[in-house]
Amino acid sequence: SADVVIVAYGTVARVCLSAIEELEKDGIKVAMIRPITLWPFPYEAVREVTSKAKDILVVELSTGQMIEDVRLALHRSRQIHFHFRLGGMLVSPEEVIDKVKAIKAGLSEEVQHA
Repeated sequence: SADVVIVAYGTVARVCLSAIEELEKDGIKVAMIRPITLWPFPYEAVREVTSKAKDILVVELSTGQMIEDVRLALHRSRQIHFHFRLGGMLVSPEEVIDKVKAIKAGLSEEVQHA
């Protein structure tokens, strides 16, 4: 089972895949769920993929609109973390790697609301 599950879509998901490959080289188990559509949101798929992970990381090129859907999918209190970029700037694999490592080290605070 994964230590952290990333929820990302579109271009960001491809960036996250690069980050996951690097994290696996460091022995950090990371899985990802990449919704194809956000409406309807794939609640059941998110629930299944995240069922054994302690921490969830939502990565998007927006201000957190997907967080509430992820929270609804989980039905219970789980650690949801968030990383984003705005203004046409793409998230880098290094940023995702740093965020996952911060989560694993207990240095990332859970996002409280979208």
